[in-house]
Amino acid sequence: MSIWTELSGIDYRHAYVETGDVTTRALQAGPEDGEHVVFLHGTTGHLEAFVRNIPAHAEAGYRCHAIDMLGHGYTGKPDRPGEIPAYVDHLMAYLDAVGAERAHLVGESLGGWVGSWAASEYPDRVASLQLLCMGGTKINPAVMERLKTSTRAAAMEPDISYTRDRLALLWAEWDEDLGEELTRVRYEIYHHPDFQRNLHNLLALQEVEARERNLLRPDRMARIKAPTLVVWGNKNPLGDVPEAEAIAAAIPGARLEVFTECGHWPQHEKASLYNPLSLAFLAESSSSH
Repeated sequence: MSIWTELSGIDYRHAYVETGDVTTRALQAGPEDGEHVVFLHGTTGHLEAFVRNIPAHAEAGYRCHAIDMLGHGYTGKPDRPGEIPAYVDHLMAYLDAVGAERAHLVGESLGGWVGSWAASEYPDRVASLQLLCMGGTKINPAVMERLKTSTRAAAMEPDISYTRDRLALLWAEWDEDLGEELTRVRYEIYHHPDFQRNLHNLLALQEVEARERNLLRPDRMARIKAPTLVVWGNKNPLGDVPEAEAIAAAIPGARLEVFTECGHWPQHEKASLYNPLSLAFLAESSSSH
């Protein structure tokens, strides 16, 4: 199994899209007249996090976009701290560039934080919201330090084992085949000079003062009008199930699904559960508008 075989059954485009002053890397698939679904990865992640999800959603008729977020992957890297309003501005610029007036947002970890903020600021542009092991509602210095330390080692040490360890941190059970390929993909990204130069900006939200400024507080989550699905893993190393319950309680009408034997990447680790759940939720959300 590889990224290539995961995507081999669909017609897709590996694109570079001009979004304001930043060039954005995207994986696009599905009918051009389908409802837009945008997949947003986690801190120092990249669009490959969704290779197990794009085919099912494209085949169901959605216009899918997995993007490398601002400063991440092979997207442009302006020298400014990666704080949530900047990520949201970049997301909106991408939606404008592809002609998406409204989109369903699927955000994992940092991506969920960005998606929630976007839904609270631009309710008319967010058709529905999926929050997969979302971060941003708490300040946990131990978790933040682990992310900083493991990511810096993965990016600055030549030994690929540090990159593997950083990726394995996200999973309850390591996937030998696709895990090794994703490790190589991530290693190439992390060891690009532009990525290394920009790393401090990508880790800005792991500093207490910046995180405090960007925290997703209950009053902001209460403003979210989009139908919302919260998906969590019971072995998520970056946040326990009560955190997910609090998120679902703070967003009006949100629904919570917890996957067992699952870590921080539910869409990847439990794709066979996640994809039908997501498609059913999207169908409900589409029919309600």
